[in-house]
Amino acid sequence: MLLLLEHIFLGIVQGLTEFLPISSTGHLVLFRKLFGLQEAGLLFDTMLHFGTLIAVCIVFWEQIRYILAHPLSKLARLLVVGTIPTAVIGLAFEDYFEEISRTGVTIGWEFLATGAILWGVESMRRGRRTFDEIGYTDALIIGTLQGAAILPALSRSGLTIAGSLLRGIERADAARFSFLLSLPAILGACALQAVKVAKAPLETSLLIPMTVGTICSAIAGYIAIRWMLGIISRGSMKGFAIYVWILGIVILALQWLGW
Repeated sequence: MLLLLEHIFLGIVQGLTEFLPISSTGHLVLFRKLFGLQEAGLLFDTMLHFGTLIAVCIVFWEQIRYILAHPLSKLARLLVVGTIPTAVIGLAFEDYFEEISRTGVTIGWEFLATGAILWGVESMRRGRRTFDEIGYTDALIIGTLQGAAILPALSRSGLTIAGSLLRGIERADAARFSFLLSLPAILGACALQAVKVAKAPLETSLLIPMTVGTICSAIAGYIAIRWMLGIISRGSMKGFAIYVWILGIVILALQWLGW
């Protein structure tokens, strides 16, 4: 029962924090360390990402269907261009960033950096460019920021939305492009992890907890996307900045005390 509750908890955390600008990996590292939760393993990590992939597909199904029907469309090309720097950074520094994520030694500073980025971009003048005006340079820059978010407590959604806003893209469209750009990134991560998982034996006793955790991740991810689209359209991300600042300060204090 405890194992099932842990998987449900981690699934909800992954789903919510993947799309809110507060870093999913950073929260998973933090909660596992804080509450002494066991490492869920690569298979469950893959399934959690698959859950968030389902959430994006449900919310943006019309755009996805359009891309599938028009694979050479501008939107499809933009996603390809934006994914290239993400893939290069991820593959080049995979082992290094996996070690950082395992130890969690830098997450306090990364939470602080995420907060500074969110606060800074919200203090700037709002852009007026629409979704249709997003260009390849925009996609390349935003994709590079997405690659930088491989650091555990740098928020992928926070950095990509911030990058879009800095490029002058209107707020709602900045969020839309950020979430669409997560599709190939999450899909690629799932594919790479699946190759590694295929070589390891499956413990049948974990099948139900992992399945339930994946469903929780998908549901929480769907809620988070809908919520974030509303926040970015009508509100401000400064509340998230304050939250990750507090989190970062607490983590640094705990680390200083020998945690």
